[in-house]
Amino acid sequence: MAESEKDYTVVELQARWDKIRIANLYDTLDKMGFPDQCLDLGIRPLFPKQHLAGKAVTCRGGRDPSTREEMQAQAADGKTTASFTSVTDLCFPGCVVVVDCGGETLTGKFGEMTSWNLMQHGARGIVLDGLIRDLLGLEVIPNYTVCARGTSPIESAKRWKINATDVPIALPGTLTSQVRISPGDWVVGGPDGVIVVPQEISMEALIKAEEIEAFEQGMREDFAKGMSFADAYKKWGRA
Repeated sequence: MAESEKDYTVVELQARWDKIRIANLYDTLDKMGFPDQCLDLGIRPLFPKQHLAGKAVTCRGGRDPSTREEMQAQAADGKTTASFTSVTDLCFPGCVVVVDCGGETLTGKFGEMTSWNLMQHGARGIVLDGLIRDLLGLEVIPNYTVCARGTSPIESAKRWKINATDVPIALPGTLTSQVRISPGDWVVGGPDGVIVVPQEISMEALIKAEEIEAFEQGMREDFAKGMSFADAYKKWGRA
């Protein structure tokens, strides 16, 4: 009987995804007919040796032209439909927050303290097509990885705001202009980049990627024993 996501908890699956290297995941998806799932290579872990895997919790934002008075009036009228709080409420153990920044390139969205809050609600990290704040503080948050284009000291409040949560979003890709991310898709990031795995193929992709990981580990062990590359390749079929 084929494995199904329903057979496992999110945390159990997250632990398995966390062992998958990005290049091996790309090879897996490429062979499955999904070659365009890699985000723009400018989006990657701020701290290169970190790894990220989790189910996507999505939000979309954009430049905020409102004055302080307008923002306060909207809040008083209950007109605000999305916020950092609404993102936090969507989080669960094993998730990753994915942010479509709407093309705003100057401000730091989220930061050290808000990331602590996301982590405490189960998030394993955050992926942004933009900038984040507080580099030194982010580095020490346990079991939490930030994938972004870089950092900025500029406060996003009054300059950028969240417009929607728990909706399909799109971030720039490498081999395609955009990569769609839907809530519940798997997002895996590491030193080589960030890849999105559509939920409908995620279990098949995970099993195939685990097979590649096993083959490569076998090659490493054989190399350590003195086996030549030619013989190891013949045995394991990886290069």
